[in-house]
Amino acid sequence: MASCMKIGIACYPTFGGSGVVATELGLELAARGHDVHFVSYDPPARYRCAPGKVTFHAVETPSYPLFKYPPYLLSMASTMADVAENEHLDLLHAHYAIPHTISACIAREIVGRPGMPIVTTLHGTDITIVGRRREYSRVVQFALATSSGVTAVSRSLATETREAFGFEDEIEVIPNFVDADRYRPGCGPEARARLASPGEKILFHVSNFRPVKNVPDIIRVFARVAAELPARLVLVGDGPDAAACRELGKELGVEERVRFMGETPDVAPLLACADLFLLPSSHESFGLGALEAMACGVPVIATEVGGLPEVVDDGATGRLFAPGDVEAMSQAAVAILSDGPGAERMRAASRARALDMFSTAKVVPMYEGYYEKVIGRTNG
Repeated sequence: MASCMKIGIACYPTFGGSGVVATELGLELAARGHDVHFVSYDPPARYRCAPGKVTFHAVETPSYPLFKYPPYLLSMASTMADVAENEHLDLLHAHYAIPHTISACIAREIVGRPGMPIVTTLHGTDITIVGRRREYSRVVQFALATSSGVTAVSRSLATETREAFGFEDEIEVIPNFVDADRYRPGCGPEARARLASPGEKILFHVSNFRPVKNVPDIIRVFARVAAELPARLVLVGDGPDAAACRELGKELGVEERVRFMGETPDVAPLLACADLFLLPSSHESFGLGALEAMACGVPVIATEVGGLPEVVDDGATGRLFAPGDVEAMSQAAVAILSDGPGAERMRAASRARALDMFSTAKVVPMYEGYYEKVIGRTNG
């Protein structure tokens, strides 16, 4: 085990992948004996009591008539500086380049520790969407250049970052991970009965319902599947496209067979009841939801974009298709759900892949090793 470190983690507290991974990482690091300090405007979505020392520091952004928009970046920097100074942090870990890395850089200057390491983890949209906007591209370039170390959650995202920003320094690829003790197969009849009637297959999706997730395509796929076999669709999360999905369900006549669960902190017991997970995104830098489904032994139908082919083994743990190919996804879904032995093989392969490549026991030590490498390089 790595020596004990004092680590500050800045992240968004929402149900999106970056906040989830940052929170789970911090909790795992605390369980391994490190002193972890979360900095955000709210407790992260999956923040919970955990073994080891974990502290949450709230960022307060007061309103003031002079400011049209509250200066959260500056409030975050001030809070980071206080935490770094008072807790004698060894390192600041920023999840999402804007604003967290920029705030960390300001905090480093405030406390007068130019050698304090800052690690930036890129999760996807900070590069693929936000970072490509003219208003932010130079800021993202600055964030990358001033970081002591940069990690990306997939090889695809690392490549995209180099191409988009001409970034030539090392990008360490450390994949997202899953707690395979919490996300595991096993759904009792009572739990399943709360989601579906006997004999019905359960299709599942969890996300923040942003347009990039293409959740309406899930409704379209499900309508085709439901015409072929008894099935229910369970949707977990909330966001901009949720209302449109409800309307589409009505248009396609499946609204009574679709359950909107809203934002659910503990999705593992629900996922364990699923027969198939759907992720038809137009872009995914990794696909954490797909990994969590696989850990529960649930096959995945997803799109062949971004980092998803690094997670889903096409043909073994699920199927991958071009974005928008609703017909092919529907046919594959029916085929998987109708093939008992084949589905069982996919379930077993999904669980095995999650354990072999993406377990906490495998990935969290990668972060520990990278922290020590960056600290040594910076202090050396």
